[in-house]
Amino acid sequence: MSASYRFTHAITRKPGVGITAGLRAVDIGAPDLDLMLAHHADYIAALRSTGAEVVELDALADFADAVFVEDTALCLPRGAVVMRPGAPSRLGEAGLMAPHLAALYDDVRVISGAESYIEGGDILTTEREILVGRSARTNAAGVAELRERVADWGLPVREVFTPPGVLHFKTDCSLLDAETVLATQRLAASGCFDGYRVIHTAAGEEACANAIRFNDLVIMPDGFPKTRDILVAAGFAVRVVGNSECAKLDGGMSCLSLRFTPSLT
Repeated sequence: MSASYRFTHAITRKPGVGITAGLRAVDIGAPDLDLMLAHHADYIAALRSTGAEVVELDALADFADAVFVEDTALCLPRGAVVMRPGAPSRLGEAGLMAPHLAALYDDVRVISGAESYIEGGDILTTEREILVGRSARTNAAGVAELRERVADWGLPVREVFTPPGVLHFKTDCSLLDAETVLATQRLAASGCFDGYRVIHTAAGEEACANAIRFNDLVIMPDGFPKTRDILVAAGFAVRVVGNSECAKLDGGMSCLSLRFTPSLT
């Protein structure tokens, strides 16, 4: 099986002029919009090179972080779940994504509890389970509600914990194939990937742990040659894409798209 990394579709959103006001844990400088747009175009080209259909949504003027569409939804083979972001400034983004998902899925469900917060960046879906990392953006109520929403879709939800000081669970990991995860040493040391094959990021290159397996490609940020070589040596086809500007807003490869095979009949 390969439903967790083979897809026919992706949804992306163009970064807008408000991106300079995007959320960030540490201010290392404002992103350059023109360079971000160039990187975004390269990212979309990489997705399309696999034969996938990519839906490019317009920028949202009222939401500085809207380019990071992954946080708005969880897309699974049998349906999609609209998230409830833990950052107050991002709450409206999820509702605006819902109609686009409804055009492609028969079944779209919503995290709606007033105390529930959950973002897609904290969710790693494998062939056997959905791992959800508790973080500053995803709480216990959000995990519990997601478990209820997907209970009849055949994948159990397992709650894990994001390392202190790390924004999202997938900041430190990504899926490479049905049995293999790319992860930082600090996250793998927690034991959350017991039963999986783990490939560690090279020392000093922990920032590239957020990659994506999309059909036959592993798409990872440029600038991490040691980890790239590790992945190539392990037999993966790797495409590097510039990510310097999104990284200034704590964004990575997975953040920039929703990846799925729609269930619309």
